[in-house]
Amino acid sequence: MDYPITVPSVGLVNGRFADEDPEAGKPGSLIPAAWGNSVTQEILNVINAAGMAASETDTRQLLKAIQSIVGNASPMRSVITRLAASKTLTEQELGLVLIDASPAPVTVVLPAADGPLGVRDVIVRRVDNSGSRLVIQASGSDRIRFHTHLSASGYPFLVLMGGGDWWHLRSDGAGSWWPVGRFDNTPLGRPFFETTVLLSPGGYGALNGAVMKRVEWPWLWDHAQQSGMLGTEAARVGNEGKWTSGDGAATFRGPEGRGEFLRVLDEGRGVDTGRVMGAFQTGSMHSYAMGANGGGAVGSRWTDSLTDIGAGTREEAQFLSGLANGGPIYPPGTAYQQDPAATLLYTFKSRPRNIAYPGRIKLI
Repeated sequence: MDYPITVPSVGLVNGRFADEDPEAGKPGSLIPAAWGNSVTQEILNVINAAGMAASETDTRQLLKAIQSIVGNASPMRSVITRLAASKTLTEQELGLVLIDASPAPVTVVLPAADGPLGVRDVIVRRVDNSGSRLVIQASGSDRIRFHTHLSASGYPFLVLMGGGDWWHLRSDGAGSWWPVGRFDNTPLGRPFFETTVLLSPGGYGALNGAVMKRVEWPWLWDHAQQSGMLGTEAARVGNEGKWTSGDGAATFRGPEGRGEFLRVLDEGRGVDTGRVMGAFQTGSMHSYAMGANGGGAVGSRWTDSLTDIGAGTREEAQFLSGLANGGPIYPPGTAYQQDPAATLLYTFKSRPRNIAYPGRIKLI
């Protein structure tokens, strides 16, 4: 659209409309009906395209229409929706959805990811750090396509855990919401150490062998079944690091790691043979062979093994010199014995210096 510069009788001044000046004898510009109608129709076209009803009195209607069209042209609308209770979102509320679940558990249902909705984005973000469960639920038979390595069709819902946890989802117009991004992409089921007793946002729980409901954590139950380390409750003693099938119907149990050292699985190397994932191993016994500098004794040495020193144990013989006849003084309460070479022996469990941190596991 432009000024009616091709119409000679309009009376434009420097290409623009001008007011009448009676004192100077200058007439005002004329607005041709065709041009005025064209301008009005062009404005109405924008308003109609936004799905709005034209209003003579609303002087901001063109701006609103442009904002609506631009917002719909992008999958992500410039809209902020705040919730503190369960709700089914409308198309107009999609954008950044801030959810406070501190008053009570909350379930937020997404709009149907069908043809009329088309390709739309939403970011769902938790703002509270309470322990209330916050569920983001797909509509009807729709699915959220996350952890598709476990279930090709994804899952009907996800959970937001901890203040600041968020997921960015995009509908495909064909029944699915696809993750575009999320707060924490750490692989499911991974254990790690934390430096706080609080649970960090992003989907973490304590590594404490908790019993969980299969219907509340379907992706984690799928992970447990496909992990290669799923056991039963009956065989849990000695296998506390495994997942278990719980009651066999409605529950399952996570791995227990509290108070334990973790070891890399041998996986065929032959250093720690016969081990299976999640199996418990008792502490090894160190042996001391200690004696005097005479009477058949050769000094003092110790090893992880009662029969070997060297490459097999990664230990070197430790010799102590200057021992008085009769051997060293043993700590009170220790047990010892004497071998045929008159060397005093005693064994004990050993533990390296260590620092304890809370153990966590990725739950979603």
